[in-house]
Amino acid sequence: MRAFTFSFALFLVSCVTNPETGSQAIIVTSSEQEAALGDRAFQEILSKERLSTNRRWQGILERVGKRIAEASRVDGFNWEFRLIESKTQNAFCLPGGKVAFYTGIFPAAVNEAGLAAIMGHEVAHATARHAGQRITLAFGTEIAFEGLNAILDGKLKDRPLLFAALGAGTMLGVSLPFSRAQESEADKIGLIYMARAGYDPHQAPAFWEKFGAASSQMPKFLSSHPPSDERMRALGEQVESVLGTYQSSPKYGTGEVL
Repeated sequence: MRAFTFSFALFLVSCVTNPETGSQAIIVTSSEQEAALGDRAFQEILSKERLSTNRRWQGILERVGKRIAEASRVDGFNWEFRLIESKTQNAFCLPGGKVAFYTGIFPAAVNEAGLAAIMGHEVAHATARHAGQRITLAFGTEIAFEGLNAILDGKLKDRPLLFAALGAGTMLGVSLPFSRAQESEADKIGLIYMARAGYDPHQAPAFWEKFGAASSQMPKFLSSHPPSDERMRALGEQVESVLGTYQSSPKYGTGEVL
């Protein structure tokens, strides 16, 4: 049965190219499947959270979100922007364009451009189909472990210990570096989106400088995200590459102060 599933997945596998970076990825899910998963997850999250009554912030979120969505130049997304009342400093964009920001991250954003930096990053995760890539990685890892388990069946006394070690090694050596690479790619694409949308790209490294100073961080090799100071430096180096895009776009600058 597993062999059939694996063969079926290989038959459905596709190679996608990101138009902003030229990077390529193998994905076993379709964009429609990912969007359906995103929609279900979004409805489940909203059923457990309290939406904010701050109409001003909700209006700004929708305004920035629509501009970034248009700048992404991606068709077929059913965009939706929700503001959740919580001190959590977080935001996300699920496959298919379901976006939620927590009110706790607004003070760190400072202004519309800071919000656009976050929005661009989160939207980039969805447009680059990072969720599909993670599903593909998880599927491939599962297949590899089951294959190894079949080969070693009855031939190794300490098999549980070996698989525990392999699991930890896979997490530290494959999964977490893969996640950090996706975060860096989303930063880069998000910078393009915010510049194209007319927001000052200099505000992206400025946001990460402020955000990083206010948050504690674990060692890089244990984290799914690059350190904030590393992201700030990388974005600072990339700003010049998008200034031409920003200059040719409608100008909103830093936008409204939050």
